[in-house]
Amino acid sequence: MIAETVCSAVAAAGLGIAAVTAYRKRFLAATRIAAYSLVPLGLVMTGVVDWLADTAFSPTAWAGFCVLGLSWVLFSTMRAVERRRGGTRKERKAARGAQQEAVAPGASAPSLGPAVRTPAERPAGKPRATESAKDDFSDIEAILKKHGI
Repeated sequence: MIAETVCSAVAAAGLGIAAVTAYRKRFLAATRIAAYSLVPLGLVMTGVVDWLADTAFSPTAWAGFCVLGLSWVLFSTMRAVERRRGGTRKERKAARGAQQEAVAPGASAPSLGPAVRTPAERPAGKPRATESAKDDFSDIEAILKKHGI
């Protein structure tokens, strides 16, 4: 009974605001306000408000809402993990198969060379880091001298 009265009052107030807005020649905004204000009245007339009032005080209904919430959390977590991994198991297997077909049968993974070279393994023709650093600084010094700095 109280919920119906509140919903009716909200609808009446919304329609009043819509009338004032239409008087100010803002017809689109007035129409939107009227549409929103008629929703509570429609809910009262269809009996949804009674159902909601009965549901609000039912422990079984609250347990059902908790189960639905848990289900939503599980679905969301599953989708986040799938996105992070790159899809479902079938999609990953199909992608792996496509990658293997793209590589020639006798080819192996490309080699990036040894990670660390000892001084004896370095080629003699390449300058060391200190020599290349001197070259870099000489270029910078030439630019600075050119500009008078």
